[in-house]
Amino acid sequence: MMRWIRDRALTLVLMVMFVVFLVGQLITGLAEYNSEHAQHGLAAVAMVDYLATGHPWEALFENWESEFLQMAVFVLLTTFLIQKGSPESRRPAVTELVDADPRDFADAPHSPWPVRRGGWILRLYEHSLGLAFVLLFLMAWVGHALGGFAQYAADQVTHNQPHPGLTDYLTSSRFWFESFQNWQSEFLAIASMVWLAVYLRQRWSPESKPVHAPHDETGR
Repeated sequence: MMRWIRDRALTLVLMVMFVVFLVGQLITGLAEYNSEHAQHGLAAVAMVDYLATGHPWEALFENWESEFLQMAVFVLLTTFLIQKGSPESRRPAVTELVDADPRDFADAPHSPWPVRRGGWILRLYEHSLGLAFVLLFLMAWVGHALGGFAQYAADQVTHNQPHPGLTDYLTSSRFWFESFQNWQSEFLAIASMVWLAVYLRQRWSPESKPVHAPHDETGR
């Protein structure tokens, strides 16, 4: 059991952190929601009732959407764009191991099943990481749209405005403000990672070049 945990510790720790911060978001979100209700002379709600509103889901999916968009774009852009000196980049004018045709390894005993199967399954599998992030982004976008619409409609009713339609929300400045404020920060973060790793090091991290590596050494 300890070996199993050790071999998966990075994912396990990150998921524990995710759960801890998610619980924190829900608890503080409920407090914020009830504070807004109190300002309008409305009664406080319990957590179960809070989860039936759009408030927690808009915030949750809005952030997931930007994270998955960032990862989808980053995975796809790194297939053909470079940053000289960054460990996050391909090497200029070099054929990388990831460029190898998986069909040449169809008979390798430890190759994943799609590689050994070939055909359309392999064609899908060789692009599956980027496709997975695109799909997760689209699912989170739908969650943001639906959760945000529920909260938007509730706010409109609270302020004695007509109940809006979903298209009213999707074409509103509020929806796109919620999206753009997260999207821009994600791309700033990943650009910072790509560029700072050219000149800075983190010993023992696979996201960094070796401490002794020259600045213009690209890739890992």
